[in-house]
Amino acid sequence: MTITAAADGSALGNPGPAGWAWYVDDSTWAAGGWPHGTNNQGELMAVIDLLESTAGEPDDLRILCDSQYVINAVTKWLPGWKRKGWRKADGSPVQNLDLLKRLDAALVGRSYAFEWVRGHTGHELNEAADTRARAVATSYQNGSPVDAGPGWRAVAVVAESAASNGPAEAAAPAPQLALFDDLVEEPDEDVVLRQERALLTSRVRDDVAELGVLLHPEFLEVGRSGRMWSRDDVSLSPAGDDARIVDVISVDRVSPDAMLLVFRTEDAAGSALRSSLWVRDGGRWRLRFHQGTPAE
Repeated sequence: MTITAAADGSALGNPGPAGWAWYVDDSTWAAGGWPHGTNNQGELMAVIDLLESTAGEPDDLRILCDSQYVINAVTKWLPGWKRKGWRKADGSPVQNLDLLKRLDAALVGRSYAFEWVRGHTGHELNEAADTRARAVATSYQNGSPVDAGPGWRAVAVVAESAASNGPAEAAAPAPQLALFDDLVEEPDEDVVLRQERALLTSRVRDDVAELGVLLHPEFLEVGRSGRMWSRDDVSLSPAGDDARIVDVISVDRVSPDAMLLVFRTEDAAGSALRSSLWVRDGGRWRLRFHQGTPAE
């Protein structure tokens, strides 16, 4: 048996508010996105989530995709990029590296085939995926709730079976906490600290999509050297070495939707005293201002 699904991405402004979606039928689809991302990131994430959502299925997977970038990445470019240390033929680094590595891992052991379909030509599955991806991007643009869809139908079947069989049956394992998991109730102070720690890692600071979620559109950073950085500057600059928080000095709620975090870090450049102002924006805590000062 073969699972046939369409996967699509959308970015308003490209980059801008972005969404992704995969679609099998009206009861089996999923969508997500970011406040700031690119169309290619949306296209990649749609395929990644489809592969990860169906990871336990024995069936072949037929992926309908209107992105030549994604199809070529999987069918032509990935082996060469990996041999060259994730660099292109001209030696420049591959873009969207984190997503491509995640896609590469999700493909392992799967039986799949990609099929290119021309976008916006009335193809039923492609149009359904495109509509849902664009709806998510629009939701991020307007600050309205995102419709994530019902997900893979096997999840609902397992949950229904566990409920009908009673407490003696083993329930499905609880999902692990993701960096941006809105379903897990967590104290605001813990959310801010967790996201601050994530921003100190090169993995997150090198990922445009995750930075778009964590950083406020008007983000401003004053570095230890006195240089000022905007969100776009952070997105385009090398991530550098990871830093770690060695002392949390204070986490103060200065208003219902603003928290000030003061902490000390250590990295290859030495010790620094840092302060971060986090604000609640569109239902998420996002970093509005950050300043670092060298500390002895």
